[in-house]
Amino acid sequence: MRLEQEEKDMLEGKHGKAAQKSMEILTTLGEIFDAERMIDVYGVQIAGVSYANLGEAGLEFLTEMAEDGKVRVLTTLNPAGMDRENWQALGIDKEFAKNQNRAIDAFAKMGIITTCSCTPYLIGNAPHYGQHIAWAESSAVCYSNSVIGARTNREGGPSALAAALTGKTPNYGYHLDKNRHGQILVKVNAPVKGTDEFGVLGKIIGDKLVELGKKIPYITGISSASVEELKSFCASVATYGGTALFHMEDVTPEYNKYPKPNEIIFEIDQNELNSARTELIDDDLEIDFVSIGCPHASIHEIANLANLLQGKNVKKEFWITTARPTKRIADEVGYSKIIEDAGAKFAADTCCVVAPIKGRFKGIMVDSAKACYYGRAKNKFKVKIGSIEECVAEAVK
Repeated sequence: MRLEQEEKDMLEGKHGKAAQKSMEILTTLGEIFDAERMIDVYGVQIAGVSYANLGEAGLEFLTEMAEDGKVRVLTTLNPAGMDRENWQALGIDKEFAKNQNRAIDAFAKMGIITTCSCTPYLIGNAPHYGQHIAWAESSAVCYSNSVIGARTNREGGPSALAAALTGKTPNYGYHLDKNRHGQILVKVNAPVKGTDEFGVLGKIIGDKLVELGKKIPYITGISSASVEELKSFCASVATYGGTALFHMEDVTPEYNKYPKPNEIIFEIDQNELNSARTELIDDDLEIDFVSIGCPHASIHEIANLANLLQGKNVKKEFWITTARPTKRIADEVGYSKIIEDAGAKFAADTCCVVAPIKGRFKGIMVDSAKACYYGRAKNKFKVKIGSIEECVAEAVK
């Protein structure tokens, strides 16, 4: 790799041990992927924040980097394992809370903004079209590449932290035009509406892409899509297909920048959508937990929830997971009071995927295909997908 003088100085330790270690990580990554040089990044998002994922080994690495490491660009975190202000009400163990705070404190020492969200683009870590970033969370990576048109590879926790501490990342993968072309054509021949339906569509496409070798899909047949529907789709197609970039005709900004794939590889009709939905509904299901906000709920979704819960009483454990800045907006306009008066709980800066809730519930109902995947795979819950309206109806039933 060709390094600029400042990058060489970091590699030689002239900017401290953390910057040196970071540049070692990045140059090794660049050499593996044949990057010719480093590029500047506008912002960073770091995953692997929950203590359940970090453990003591990960925390030791963070503590070491925090000794002299300081971020050079705006950096936020992926969801933590708990709501730092409301963990007791959510049933989080005291020892876990202590260790989670140790991890957050180490991040904070490096100058990282300790807002923990899988939707950084909704809370101020918001690149524009064409900007280079270094993000780690799969749904956020997919959203930034596809919906915003920013450029990032899916970073691991250490490489994202390294980018934050240097302001650099190797120039390879999705940072390059030649790797951003649509490769297969997907034709959707049925209407798709709502976060749950876009999640189901993402599962179908993701499963197909695994069979085909994780190609970049070019999707036609979607007439419109909201931010909330797109974030749900990104989470699902990334979870089931490992997808970091797609193009959606007349919806995403780069759909007409590159040649449209000529051959229709597969088509999706209503029967396929119905069949995939049934795969996300388990038999003999006893729902005792309802969760909205995977990825983190937007203020639009919280406003809708407040309207749906007005004057009602929740009978089951019901979490709304969101970023703390979004929760504070909801506080200011009165949505939080309506929701909490109904008996639902906010879980800010965490989610049902990374929180240590295995064994606490039997069945979970969500509007998210990603939450279904992890509910089964990680927490061994039975699952059911539904619209936000159907989730609320289940919670108050």
